[in-house]
Amino acid sequence: MGRRANDGTRKTILGEKVREALASVLPITAIVLVLCLTLAPLPVDILLAFLAGAVLLILGMGFFTLGAEMAMTPIGEQAGSHMAGSRKLWVVVTVSFLIGVVVTVSEPDLQVLASQVPGIPNAVLVGAVAVGVGAFLVVALLRILFQVPLQWLLIGSYGVVFLLAAFFVPRDFLAVAFDSGGVTTGPMTVPFIMALGLGVSSIRSDRSAAQDSFGLVALCSVGPILAVLLLAMRYPAAGAYAAAAMPRASDSRELGALFLGALPRYAWEVLKSLFPIVAFFAVFQAVALGLKRKKVLKITVGILYTDIGLTLFLTGVNVGFLPAGTYLGRQIAALSWNWILVPIGMLMGWFIVQAEPAVHVLNKQVEEITAGAIPGGAMSASLSAGVALSIGLAMVRVLTGASIFLFLVPGYLAAGVLSFFVPKIFTSIAFDSGGVASGPMTATFLLPFAMGACEAVGGSVVTDAFGVVAMVAMTPLLTIQLLGLAYKWKLRRAGETPGDGDEEIIDL
Repeated sequence: MGRRANDGTRKTILGEKVREALASVLPITAIVLVLCLTLAPLPVDILLAFLAGAVLLILGMGFFTLGAEMAMTPIGEQAGSHMAGSRKLWVVVTVSFLIGVVVTVSEPDLQVLASQVPGIPNAVLVGAVAVGVGAFLVVALLRILFQVPLQWLLIGSYGVVFLLAAFFVPRDFLAVAFDSGGVTTGPMTVPFIMALGLGVSSIRSDRSAAQDSFGLVALCSVGPILAVLLLAMRYPAAGAYAAAAMPRASDSRELGALFLGALPRYAWEVLKSLFPIVAFFAVFQAVALGLKRKKVLKITVGILYTDIGLTLFLTGVNVGFLPAGTYLGRQIAALSWNWILVPIGMLMGWFIVQAEPAVHVLNKQVEEITAGAIPGGAMSASLSAGVALSIGLAMVRVLTGASIFLFLVPGYLAAGVLSFFVPKIFTSIAFDSGGVASGPMTATFLLPFAMGACEAVGGSVVTDAFGVVAMVAMTPLLTIQLLGLAYKWKLRRAGETPGDGDEEIIDL
């Protein structure tokens, strides 16, 4: 009877997750349909592939978000609280580094990035990025334990990044390097790392402990950027991305074959990606955790849901969304009034961030940690505004060929200055949001959209189109911190005096 009730509850929750995913994916699907019926007609096979991809996207997001709640979050929290509870520094350093390497190698988007940089061997790139994330995860967890201010670590880290990028790295590698920071903090990495921060902060009893659990994704996003910049100095070949192949299907059978042919490939990729996390949990459970059988069974089911969800999601975005984005970009940029790329890109950016799987995980955790003081609606609006701005600026780059430095340097400087004037929790959440917002939807729809547009206007794809992911990762740093300024202003109007991280929480 109990098992039947649990199955019924799980189905109800899955239905809710799928409905949430439907609400997230429907707007961008509607925008593409309107565009293809007006400004940029799509071939029927590409349009049908896009619609089929949207269905897989919705189902995949539903399974993934449920699986992340059932498996990734509990595993991360248990690992974090256990290793921090040991009170042994060498345990924290060793285990956190190992976890950083394992979850990074498990990130499907990293394999995509590696295949798009021909100047560096895949294994070398994956290994270097994984080590970079592992090293910065150690720094991030030690920051929580020793209560080091996040803003100084971020300012110092990005100072080193921009110094290397400006004076020591070939310009063709800049976009690849900055894109890597967003790509590697994807749907597999984010839930696990954020839960790890919660677990480590749980051993502290001070009021700001929960707030300090944020910031891990922010610091872990720096590791891949530094790794690729350093590799660029060792492998000076020009960085490039592989162009997307357009699907061709003359009938429904061939269209189905496109997806059925890709499904096993992505299923195998996700399975390989999940294996290190499963192996880590199995060893940790046997050696240290000793969770009850019922809890282990729930986590196992959650891992299965995560596997199904990511497989469907990646199949949908790569087979359906990626070609549609490329073709739309080409069609719109070929118009005599191609400046319309900017508002169309902004409109897409506003809605597409809500289809990122990890965004839902972040919004839920922020709302829980702040007891509703930072509601999911305010987070969603701030993220959407940031991504809309970033895609608009990215389209300006495509049309003008402006250097990415003209946007990233002022953006990060402004974010650093804002960090001194907003409550600390907003700085942590803002920098986390940058990595979370730049996920697989950005990499497989907005980036191809920019690539197609750049090809049509005759620009350099490597220097002008790439960097979209980096732009998406930057602008939430500004919009979320501006939300923090609004929060601080509201506190003052209510007669409260915000402190240095121990602010009394009131509803925005």
